[in-house]
Amino acid sequence: MKARESRIGLEGGDAFLGNSTPPQPLLIIMRHTNEGDCMATNSDGRQQSLFQKLKPICVPLLEKSQLTPVNVPTVLRLLSDLENILHHESDLQLSASLASYVFYPISTILRRNVLAQVPDRVLEQVLNVLAILCDSWWWDCELEVWTQLFMLCSSILGGLEGKGKNKTRSDETRQAAAMCLLALTRERDNSKTPSGAAEGLFSTRIASLQSHAQSTKFIPVLGQTIDSLLTTSKSRHRPLQHVSLRLLDVIIRVYAPNGLVASVLPGVISTMSRVASGTQESTGQANGDIVAGALLVMQNAVVISIGDAVCIADGAVRSVVDLEDLVHLNRPPSPTKNTATAPYLITRTPSWLQASASQLHIALNALTPLVYHPTAVALVALANMAKEVLSTTSLTLPQSQPLLLSWLLSLSNSSYPRVAEAAYTSLLHVLTEGPTNVRQALLQTLMHISKECMNSLPISIASQADARIEHIAGHVEAICRLAMSTSDLPKDIGLSSISGTLHYILGPGGGIEKWGWTLLSVLQFKPPPVSINPVSMSQLLLEGNPEAVQGVTFPEVTLKNVLSGSAADSLARMFRALGRASGDHCLYAVEWFVKLGLHSKSDVAVSALWCAVRLLEGVSDIPLTGDGFQNQGVTSHSKHLEKFIRSLSREVAELWTAEPADPSTAPLKVREDNEPLPRTEVVKGVKGIRLTLDIAEPRPPTTPIANDQMLLHRTFCLQLLALGAGILQARFTGLLIHVIYPVLHSMVSPNHHCSLSGMAALAFIANATSYASPGSLLLSHFDYALDGVSRRLNHRWFDVDATKVFAALVRLVGSDIVEKAGDVVEECFDRLDEYHGYEVIVEGLMEVLGEVVEAIETDEPHVPDDVAEDNSQLVRDLQPLHEWIIHRNDTPLDYDDTDYGPAPHEAWGDLKHGEGGQDEPRTADREEDTAEQVLTSAQSLTKQMVSRSIHFLTYGSPVIRARILSLLTSATPVMPESALLPSIHQAWPFILNRLNDQELFVVSAAAELVEALASHVGNFMGRRIWDDIWPRFHAILKKLEAADGQSALARRGYGAVGTESGLHHLSSVVSVYY
Repeated sequence: MKARESRIGLEGGDAFLGNSTPPQPLLIIMRHTNEGDCMATNSDGRQQSLFQKLKPICVPLLEKSQLTPVNVPTVLRLLSDLENILHHESDLQLSASLASYVFYPISTILRRNVLAQVPDRVLEQVLNVLAILCDSWWWDCELEVWTQLFMLCSSILGGLEGKGKNKTRSDETRQAAAMCLLALTRERDNSKTPSGAAEGLFSTRIASLQSHAQSTKFIPVLGQTIDSLLTTSKSRHRPLQHVSLRLLDVIIRVYAPNGLVASVLPGVISTMSRVASGTQESTGQANGDIVAGALLVMQNAVVISIGDAVCIADGAVRSVVDLEDLVHLNRPPSPTKNTATAPYLITRTPSWLQASASQLHIALNALTPLVYHPTAVALVALANMAKEVLSTTSLTLPQSQPLLLSWLLSLSNSSYPRVAEAAYTSLLHVLTEGPTNVRQALLQTLMHISKECMNSLPISIASQADARIEHIAGHVEAICRLAMSTSDLPKDIGLSSISGTLHYILGPGGGIEKWGWTLLSVLQFKPPPVSINPVSMSQLLLEGNPEAVQGVTFPEVTLKNVLSGSAADSLARMFRALGRASGDHCLYAVEWFVKLGLHSKSDVAVSALWCAVRLLEGVSDIPLTGDGFQNQGVTSHSKHLEKFIRSLSREVAELWTAEPADPSTAPLKVREDNEPLPRTEVVKGVKGIRLTLDIAEPRPPTTPIANDQMLLHRTFCLQLLALGAGILQARFTGLLIHVIYPVLHSMVSPNHHCSLSGMAALAFIANATSYASPGSLLLSHFDYALDGVSRRLNHRWFDVDATKVFAALVRLVGSDIVEKAGDVVEECFDRLDEYHGYEVIVEGLMEVLGEVVEAIETDEPHVPDDVAEDNSQLVRDLQPLHEWIIHRNDTPLDYDDTDYGPAPHEAWGDLKHGEGGQDEPRTADREEDTAEQVLTSAQSLTKQMVSRSIHFLTYGSPVIRARILSLLTSATPVMPESALLPSIHQAWPFILNRLNDQELFVVSAAAELVEALASHVGNFMGRRIWDDIWPRFHAILKKLEAADGQSALARRGYGAVGTESGLHHLSSVVSVYY
């Protein structure tokens, strides 16, 4: 019936277009035969000027109104000129008489020609001119003209231009018709009211047009227009599609009656869903502006047709606001107004509402992928739609509230700031404004979403659904953000229930036991294959740059069941948000995770510690990743948190002091926490028979925690210690006596991941406790560190890695260790006396002594003794030697063979000195001054280390022998000759034996020592090199020459060089001395 009535209305419009008698406005125009009289009533000079421009166009256009193939180009040119003039004067409000003057030739063209035979280009130009006219003429044109223009544009859009004639116009022509119809129907405001118009003209005009459009005769035209616009909204021509969506929004929101919108709701929702989803697009996604326009049409259609207000008024749903409404709750709802409508309008009933709500929910659910649309315009439109529908359909669409809230929660985490702000503002609007019953219903839905997210998260992780994991974690993070933002709102708003729900999830109410075990069972971690950081412990020990430790950050870990990094990051952000929103209330959950992580030996221990770390990051608002504590100022936390973190730090540090159990003697028993959970399953068919006589079913053996899991366990323990320092800040120094050794012990771990974690923890603790560098922290608390190492080197508790920790401590402190070197050396030699038979311990302690000597060498450069060197034997010229070789066999010319008797056995000069010469006192004084030269504390300490280390030159381990030689090499520039040479003289036979050692690196270390001695005590080494070193060096070179002759690596020929060798230091010795 609607289609039939619509066609009757359109045919009436076509009859008017073909009628020979013009309507009333045209009769008015025809009466103005005198052009001067037409403008005489208008005193505006601009209007008169515009009339003079339009006259040369309108008159010829009226003459050419009968279209023929000959005059069509002329008509097109005139119409184009007319459009350009009107467009140039678009800011001018045309008077009614001037608009009628322009409209007359246009209407004549439409009357004198069959509309279906008018070319598309001409019709397009005509509609463009009419669109410009309607902008000014909308205020005072008669309803009959408005109706006829509306029907004209509608017929062109729908292809209904005559009786039974369907003609599809080009996209450009239909776009022009839609633009003309939009200019005819779009809303104006009072700011654009014509000058001199009566007050309230806009309200009067729009009310008149709405009343006319909602009349019984015009409703079929609206229905046909909506149907045509739904068709053009699916066009691939973007401008036509865009203007069609704008027109649909205006007609549905302003002109269509509520009953008609409810009638066309299924078609509108179905079409707009396809348009917004982009099912017809080749890329699979629609343009952002198109999606926004389609969602706006859907939003208005839903609110107008199925909103709470209209459904309550029609009796389709009952509103319970006060006690009186509860009294009548059992009565069926009754309409509050007269619902008698036209036969083609919908009457809202409970059954209609139930059917429509279910279909609408299906359509809304199909729009969920739009949450991930790449354009911000579409996402903002989706957020606005969700907000409006939630605010106006709480009673009619209760099943769609979780879906709409999930849209807003997801959009609030968008990477676009504009989208995130719009979604967040929408959430606050629907939860804080509006009726109380609406807010309470939405809050209940929000709390239900949070619980469902925590319960469904383990299932998503186990199934490796990364997109689902990000979706759930984003929802929880957004809910936590709401809980924090609404903490300052009045209590009567009711938003405290969000925080209460989070407190229940993380608090002692039993919420964590429901989801915690399941979550830990699927959270499985592994170290990444590659950890990228600017420095490593090996690099620190090789290069000796302790300042590089400050740039180390905690390495990332990898989740086994989560494939993408973004999903893992979303999980971490979710736990931080939970801790930040719940505050001290989540310390119960932290304690629950920590107890499980510290006292359990199963795989869930690592996952539990990771969860505890992330929650503590949120509670303290101190992230361990990124800049970490770099940008944190002085912060204050609750006393409860500080007390908890002190106890936690001590408990975590004790993991490094617990005595390890011997696995060979430990009883084989299964821990209770590793017992498999009872299995509940449904079995169909015959149960299989086990070929055993055991009554109980066998259980899988308990697998101990793997090595990589143990390293991850230590890594997360270090993160807990770092967080404790970040929370307590300067008050953490009292705990350093327990914490320093675990951190240093982790730094020397052979595992790269654990070593980086230890370095990051040390840098984080130093920064949190306001120290300039980790070295400054260790120097200030050196006694704590030394005590930790000493307690690990006794018989009760012995740690082989303690010597490595000792060496790392000395290297990190750097040259400032000279102040504490006495304690270090004393500790080392005490342990050497106690464990001298253990090669590993001796090697580690010698490494520590070597680090101390290198630090002293850096701190105190060599100052040569003020002793005159004897240069009498230095050869400065070889010419006398050459002359002697030439004349060595010649007979002396003045040979005297006279016997003079006995000669003195001592030189005359020595006898003179012995008789009391003047030079003897000076020599004696010089020797006395040298003997009494005072040594500095560092030189005395070095002398002690050298003297007590010499006997290790004969130690059985070649590594230790090489370390002693290196120690002597480093001590040579530091010690004066008076202190160094006695020890070197004592150890000289052992040094010579090392040149014949079986290990090449020991020979190289001995050569380095000889090179250092030749450089700094050349007088002492002169004869020794010639008598002792050179014969051994010569023998070694002979062996090397013989080996090079048989080596394929040797280069032969003129200027060639033999194979490289560690003996190059011996050649340096010769070059230095000679």
